Amino acid sequence: MKRVIPVVVLSIAGLVPVWRYEPSIGGTTASTAEPVTTPSSSASSGTASSGTVVKGTTLQTEKGPVQVQVTFDGDKITAVKMLQQPDHPQTAAAVPVLVEETLKAQSADIDTVSGATITSDAYKKSLQAAIDANDKAASASPSASSSATASAASAKQTVEGTAINTDKGTVQVQVTFEGDKISAVSMLQQPNHPQTTAAVPVLIEETLKAQSSKIDTVSGATITSDAYVQSLQAAIDAKGA
Repeated sequence: MKRVIPVVVLSIAGLVPVWRYEPSIGGTTASTAEPVTTPSSSASSGTASSGTVVKGTTLQTEKGPVQVQVTFDGDKITAVKMLQQPDHPQTAAAVPVLVEETLKAQSADIDTVSGATITSDAYKKSLQAAIDANDKAASASPSASSSATASAASAKQTVEGTAINTDKGTVQVQVTFEGDKISAVSMLQQPNHPQTTAAVPVLIEETLKAQSSKIDTVSGATITSDAYVQSLQAAIDAKGA
C-alpha cells in the first residue's frame, strides 16, 4: 500500500474563507479528448524548459477539472504544469508536492497527497495519459528511422562485372556502390599467379581513389590489369543502366 504524503493547510479564522463546492454527479470523469503532442517550450514552477509538450486528458472531478501539461526531453519528464485545477487551498498545497514527486519518480506511480485525494487521483490519470501519448509518439520515430535505414540500404548496390578471359586466366570483379560512390571492389575470378596476387590490391586501391576505371596498369601484370579495367567498367556501366 502506498504511503500518504500529509499536507497541512493552516486556516486562520477571519483570514482564510471557508470554501464551498457543488459536487458534480458521477464523481470523477475524463473528457473524451485525446492528449495532444506539440513540440514547444513550457515551464513548471517558473523554470524554463524546452522539449516535447504533451497535454494530458482533462479529468472532471467533484472538486473541479484537473489537467496537466508535461514537458519531455526524450522519455524524461523535465517539467509538469497544471492547466486546470480546483480552486481550493488543499489543491494549491498539493500540486507542488505532486509535481516534485513526478519529477523524482519519472512516472505516474506516485503517492496520493493527504487531504487532496480526489485531485491527486485525477492528476495521476491526466499525467499517465500524457506519458502514454509521448510513448506512442516516440514509438513512431523508430519506424521513420527504419524507413531511412531501409532507403539507405536500397541505395547500396552490388554489381558483377563481365568475366574477361585472358591468356593467364579469367578476370572478373564485383563492385559495391553506395549511391554513385564505389565503396568496395572484390575479385570473383583472377589468374592464380603471384604477379596477379600482388597487383590486385593495388588495382582496387587505385579504383577507390579514382572512383572510376581510369587507373594505371600495374607493371608486371598488364594482362590482368587490362582485364580488370574492362570488367570494372562493365560493372560501372551496368550500375548506371
